[in-house]
Amino acid sequence: MSTIDNLPPLREVIARHDLRAKKQLGQNFLLDLNLTAKIARQAGELAQCDVLEIGPGPGGLTRGLLAEGARHVLAIEKDARALPALAEIAERYPGRLTVLHGDALEIDPLAHLTPPIRIAANLPYNVGTELLIRWLTPPDWPPFWQSLTLMFQKEVAERIVAQPGSKAYGRLALLAQWRSDARIVMTLPPEAFVPAPKVHSAVVHLTALPQPRFPADPAILSRLTAAAFNQRRKMLRASLRGLHPRIEALLEASGIAPTARAEEIDLERFCALARALAAAPRA
Repeated sequence: MSTIDNLPPLREVIARHDLRAKKQLGQNFLLDLNLTAKIARQAGELAQCDVLEIGPGPGGLTRGLLAEGARHVLAIEKDARALPALAEIAERYPGRLTVLHGDALEIDPLAHLTPPIRIAANLPYNVGTELLIRWLTPPDWPPFWQSLTLMFQKEVAERIVAQPGSKAYGRLALLAQWRSDARIVMTLPPEAFVPAPKVHSAVVHLTALPQPRFPADPAILSRLTAAAFNQRRKMLRASLRGLHPRIEALLEASGIAPTARAEEIDLERFCALARALAAAPRA
């Protein structure tokens, strides 16, 4: 499929605007509009939704989202070179595409979005994980978004959906699965991108749960999982010693053996330990 909207093929757009991908911006462009439309469809029914997109580049996924009927797309792009190409898309879809030039880590998008909101993006590799953790750890829940449809390196995607006992299981899996349903919906080979990365990629779809799976204080759970997996080869009584002077007793009260390692402990028991830490006086 060379076009879905009477706009030029992406290779032509990139050549005309000199949009060669920059490694320092974590850019790898997906040029096949069949694939960008398929990713857009993984985000679900978009006709009644605003969609936040990070790092649209030449606009392949942007065009897919709009062609699939998104009510409105807010695209945040750091690379000024891409702005003319995105302006051409906005002209093709009057009133349905807003482009903000800036760093997604510094921009608050909510002033430009109307609920319900979904997020869909081929995230730049250098900021993808940080953005995901921000979206998963707001102080209040439910979040501003209904779902996330995000492309990562396949290794990162596998960490998001990993189960206890697996090599990929860690803090990212716990934070994602505590408050959302997460599944890998697509995988893509390196040759699907320009330039081709050294790794495979995967699209993960996360649907926000109305409530977390188990009660826990978000800040305490975040600190707990960071400490537990920072030294994952250590026994938990050692890696968590700095969190509380009676950590062994709190582990046992939460159904966790002090000699266990972090990758052996499921989400329910981590949440139980977070509650125990919240309730335990430090004196």
